[in-house]
Amino acid sequence: MKVSIVIPNYNGKHFMKACMESLYKQTWKEFEVIVVDNASSDGSVSYIEEYYPDIRLIKMDTNTGFSTAVNVGIQAAKAPYVFLLNNDTECEPNCVRELYHAIRKSKKIFSVSSQMIQYHNRESLDSAGDIYTVFGWAFNRGNGKPISMYSKEESVFTACAGAAMYRKSIFDEIGYFDENFFAYREDIDIGYRGRIHGYENRYCPTAKVYHIGSGTSGSKHNAFKVKLGVRNNIYLNYKNMPLPFLLINLPFLFIGYSVKWIYFIKKGLGKAYFEGIKEGFQKRKHLTKEKFQWKNLSNYKGVQIELYKNTWKIVKEKIKKD
Repeated sequence: MKVSIVIPNYNGKHFMKACMESLYKQTWKEFEVIVVDNASSDGSVSYIEEYYPDIRLIKMDTNTGFSTAVNVGIQAAKAPYVFLLNNDTECEPNCVRELYHAIRKSKKIFSVSSQMIQYHNRESLDSAGDIYTVFGWAFNRGNGKPISMYSKEESVFTACAGAAMYRKSIFDEIGYFDENFFAYREDIDIGYRGRIHGYENRYCPTAKVYHIGSGTSGSKHNAFKVKLGVRNNIYLNYKNMPLPFLLINLPFLFIGYSVKWIYFIKKGLGKAYFEGIKEGFQKRKHLTKEKFQWKNLSNYKGVQIELYKNTWKIVKEKIKKD
């Protein structure tokens, strides 16, 4: 067995058939499937036990969120590579094989993001990895653009954990997904940490996954997602940036958070955004901050340069669009 597929589930019974059937149709079979159920109340557990008795089912007592669920799955995994997969997805038949071959190209590769395609518009991308900026803005790379524009295998800032493969041994070195995040931005946090330690995150366009999106939270923007999103942005910057880098980025972050607050006020979600900022600052000291090591200084510099590049790229796209 070479790959363990870990699927976190919370009340996703209606997604399970399509997701599981796409895994049964894989042309490469050297994997196991683990579903970690977060105390679903929709009959997910009994459905899986009845129709998919061959998969490994781990039952949580409460809804622990994405981060804890995938950590439990990763730690239970028997294979050296772990494919994290959202339940609201369908994989093309060669997907697992393509990710496996991509991650094995170098021991320095921590994660490989799949080509996530919009489920209901299969000519458009959902995500080709994650982008992060000095403004504290996170983006799904290529979202809404033609899939033909992202046909090149390349490095990305971080992988989108909705459909990405990870090298399990590196978790033992850099730590697992931060369970304080519960959900959202935890994949950027773990990928950021990997970058600090000198590892690479990649994008594999031949590993295709169709993604519905917001399958658990229910919508693109809601108070729950907005609050956790901005709170976790504060968390990941506080954790991963040494003080000098935080000070360098502070003016940009202030601008970024202010612009986003105005945006969400217009959406009727300004209160949720403010509550997320407040909670982020109040609870940041409970986090385990990444310990600065001089040997990683060049990695920090490389990340900072990429933050600048990503920011300029996003700004240019916004100007061009307007």
